[in-house]
Amino acid sequence: MSKLPLEYKFLDVSDYGRKPGRWFAKSLMNTNATPLHVTTLFLIVGLIAIACIIAGYFYAAAFFIVLKSIIDASDGELSRLKQTPSHTGRYYDSLSDLLLNFLFLCAIAYIADIRFGEMLLAFFGIQLQGTLYNFYYVILRNNVNGDSTSRIFENETPKAFPGEKQSTVNKIYKAYIAFYGPFDKIIYALDKQAAKSKPFPKWFMTLVSIFGLGFQLLIISIMLMLNMTEYIIPFFICYTLLILVFVAIRKLFLK
Repeated sequence: MSKLPLEYKFLDVSDYGRKPGRWFAKSLMNTNATPLHVTTLFLIVGLIAIACIIAGYFYAAAFFIVLKSIIDASDGELSRLKQTPSHTGRYYDSLSDLLLNFLFLCAIAYIADIRFGEMLLAFFGIQLQGTLYNFYYVILRNNVNGDSTSRIFENETPKAFPGEKQSTVNKIYKAYIAFYGPFDKIIYALDKQAAKSKPFPKWFMTLVSIFGLGFQLLIISIMLMLNMTEYIIPFFICYTLLILVFVAIRKLFLK
């Protein structure tokens, strides 16, 4: 099942794992596996990739990073196939991604002998990039009656879906707000009127999708295989400047 109606689908360069992820989700359709299990699996695969980075096995690390992206696409697909929407799963997925992003950059900084402060700056940039993409993507989905599991503004604890406990949703929502709230506020401050825009055109969403997590991880994988570890963190620091470009395009041409 798609997150968008057919007429609004765009080429998402960060979503290369969707087709194999959908196949994986379908293979789990008639099993006891839940989306939470799948999220835990991609977390484990990501940790294996980090171990490979530290050990210097860059091709293996790249393989597991891409595999993580494929599995990451499966939890939401499985949730839609089984018709079990979950706020717990959505926040658990996001928090797992944030943890892995931080550890990926820690491992890269360690082997490339890069200062911790620079690593934090790159991490901050990566999270802002992903937040901008998700912000525009969620706005589009909400404006065209697409998937509504994610919300444009996370300003109150959501009501639990059937099958999940409200107490669990409350706890994981607080963790999500603690870690993602600052990034959400920064992006919202940069483009407060975005939610009032007409549905974004496909070309714009494809352009912004270079900030999607899958594409970010693909860049890291390629640079690891090219033995360019010392350039990964500086690259993502500079890459963050494109946020201003995309916001300017939205404000000037997509009102």
